[in-house]
Amino acid sequence: MKATQTKEIHFTPWHLRERTRNLRREMSKTVQSNFFYSFLFLPKPKRDAIIDIYGFCRAIDDIVDDIVEQTNDGHTHAEAQIELNRWREELDNLYAGNPTTPISGKLQGVLERFPMPKEYFQEMINGCEMDLLRNRYETFDELYQYCYRVAAITGLMCIEIFTYRSPGAKDYAVNLGIALQLTNILRDLKEDAARGRVYLPLEDLRRFGYSEDDLAAGKTNDNFRRLMKFECERARSYYQRAAECLSEEDRPTMTAAVTMGKIYYRLLEQIEHLDYDVFNNHIRLHRPERFLIALSEWAKASGGQGDKGTRRQGDRETRRQGEWEKKR
Repeated sequence: MKATQTKEIHFTPWHLRERTRNLRREMSKTVQSNFFYSFLFLPKPKRDAIIDIYGFCRAIDDIVDDIVEQTNDGHTHAEAQIELNRWREELDNLYAGNPTTPISGKLQGVLERFPMPKEYFQEMINGCEMDLLRNRYETFDELYQYCYRVAAITGLMCIEIFTYRSPGAKDYAVNLGIALQLTNILRDLKEDAARGRVYLPLEDLRRFGYSEDDLAAGKTNDNFRRLMKFECERARSYYQRAAECLSEEDRPTMTAAVTMGKIYYRLLEQIEHLDYDVFNNHIRLHRPERFLIALSEWAKASGGQGDKGTRRQGDRETRRQGEWEKKR
């Protein structure tokens, strides 16, 4: 991997500017901005594969995300369910070698190079379906299943593209995915409440004496701050679990994931710094800060090439890419 990264990454302003422009065009309708900075320095074959994976995920997610507009236009949840089931059928077609849509056609090329279980995509669809069927979670165990399906599964897909050696990489992907989704939930409390959605476990609201009406009204009283402190500590614990699962031998190829984790961890710190007031503050990192995080992590990954394990991993990745290009 190291040899490939060194070849692909250019740290001159001109190369970075062009790479940024191209990647923005490719990912503008596919990947959120925080993901953009995480994937900015990936080698092109992996970057293209990530874009195609997210293209599939976005197509599924949009079915549910657009349900409010669809309902206003006379469409129903039943129609969205039909669309999800059609994608389940398309998954069967894809894994049988007969994709019938442009999106799954691109995904077929990704899977030829980076095989991954159909279960990952099925679970991702199941996660989006949960948003169609429910808008409350009684316990954290219920919420965990949702986070696993909509976020951790995506992480498991990505690490197959990043490549890894240690079995712990899967635990890393799962824990990081849970941490990212919990951070998203805390950041987006106001927007979700406006849509009638409560992702904080109801058992937690009762524990801290903070009601759904309080949430809808955006109250930032002491009970809310105690609740948020508890939820932030839970999210922080998953970042810590993820860090403990990431082996040093896999760290060079997991730089995109590490970058994403750093960006979202900063968002969590920002929530805490603002005394948890997500109702009256816009929680985000400015572009220069996100870019510097990405640049710093990829610079670390491209250095220290004296490590023998990293060199061996890089040699294997280079051979894999060469073999793939010959097949094409």
